[in-house]
Amino acid sequence: MASFKKTNAKYFSKPQQKLTADNEYWNKLGDPVVLKEFAGIDHVSFSKVDPYYFAITSSAKVQVYNPITKLVYKTLSKFREAAYGGTFRKDGKLLVAGGEDPEIKLFDVSSKNLLRVFKGHKGPIHRCFFTCDNTHISSFSDDKVVALWDIPSESRVASFSNHTDYVRAGAVSPVSSDIIISGSYDKTVTVYDTRSPDPVMNVNHGSPVESVLCLQSGGIFVSGGGPDVCVWDMLGGGKLLHRFSCHHKTVTSLCLASGGKRLISGSLDHHAKIYELVNFTPVHTLDYPSPVLSIDVSMNDEYVVAGMINGLVSIRKRDSESTSSETDVMSSVSNIGKVPVKLPDMQVFSHSASSRDTKEARRSVEQALREFKYVKALHISLDNCNKNQARLLATLGELIRRKGLHRAVVGLEEKCIRKLVAFITKHIDVPQYFDVLSQTTYVVIDVLEEMIASGLSPSSSLVSGLHTLGRRVKAEQDSLRELLELQGALQMVFSAPQESNPTPLSPSKTQYEPSVGAARELCVNVS
Repeated sequence: MASFKKTNAKYFSKPQQKLTADNEYWNKLGDPVVLKEFAGIDHVSFSKVDPYYFAITSSAKVQVYNPITKLVYKTLSKFREAAYGGTFRKDGKLLVAGGEDPEIKLFDVSSKNLLRVFKGHKGPIHRCFFTCDNTHISSFSDDKVVALWDIPSESRVASFSNHTDYVRAGAVSPVSSDIIISGSYDKTVTVYDTRSPDPVMNVNHGSPVESVLCLQSGGIFVSGGGPDVCVWDMLGGGKLLHRFSCHHKTVTSLCLASGGKRLISGSLDHHAKIYELVNFTPVHTLDYPSPVLSIDVSMNDEYVVAGMINGLVSIRKRDSESTSSETDVMSSVSNIGKVPVKLPDMQVFSHSASSRDTKEARRSVEQALREFKYVKALHISLDNCNKNQARLLATLGELIRRKGLHRAVVGLEEKCIRKLVAFITKHIDVPQYFDVLSQTTYVVIDVLEEMIASGLSPSSSLVSGLHTLGRRVKAEQDSLRELLELQGALQMVFSAPQESNPTPLSPSKTQYEPSVGAARELCVNVS
């Protein structure tokens, strides 16, 4: 009888999704720091000036946090009932917030003074924003009214009552102080020009609108509500450009990131989706432990803060160091308890390190470093720098870390110093090597100054090499200057209008004094 042949089962690995540039960029966000408030987080707003304070509106207060320390910087608590929609002015000095009581309150952030109280609405005010001229405030209320207020006179200058349900979403144009956009639970988004008594545009989102924002060009606006995010062309008469349906629960918040090139939507499905706005494609997803009520990103994408329905605040900071694509060219040094110097993209040169001579040189360098023979280690690396640039760069970096580079250069013969100067001249324009080579250049110059001070004169060939290095650095500076000029010209032509760089937040006195009504305002917060 023939023997039984077992069935050969084939196992296939699960295909891995290829990481895109956006995935790699947003995956650099570190582990979240989580804060806990007593109530759900109504609104998150970042200041647009360094150090990028962010305001958390929850319960009957607005708390301003320092993103670096994660501690409360200021607490604004002059609210009788729940506060809503605390938002910074673009210079970071003032903050405006609505609330369950139908009043809009304007605060000086540094002193916590209540500067203005705007009265006139008959229902809770969930959102209010500064216009781009910094002297007006737009408000959106449950009384179905959209209003525009003048800060200096503390008076209402325009009012619109075109919605048939609560107005809980709004935005202002970044390029015109006259354009206001409102979103309502009547499923419509309306665009107003405050110079006209009637709305200039009305579009149907299809679901109660929870959030609205205007892109930096001023010609496109976005609405979020239900599971959808809609992109509308304002200049094209309200044409629907794209509808994202990436969430399976209500979209609650919208914000821009990456200088206005990316759109982020937060939702009750515990996710925040990131979209690319050229081809209208989702590029990344951020996950959260609870339904997201509000999300915002700092101007430089360094911090992402999300507020959740259970009072949690997630603060994620971009990692300052990226090690996923770096090669540790000093792994043997780390094995003896030393921190290796990591130089990005060193694998470009590592293919030449396969020869026997290079391996022997590597072992010799490692042995010299173990014995703290810095001159010998640098000498061996210089002898092999044409075969393995990565080894010399790693040795220089390790000597810098150990603060032994000066001692190593002092002990070199002049021909080795000439070789080192020639290497620096050749590779000083490589961005990945600039940090190490620039520090090495300073050390070489210091050593030569000490040599001259002691009565020794460098040879003409060494002086000539230094002149060549100086000309190379000057040429690199000129190239960078021209590139920056070209970049500025291209930004003016192609980029959407950007907000001017605001004045940093300072404790100095603002241009507004508390009004009579604000001075009389007395609140006792017992929460």
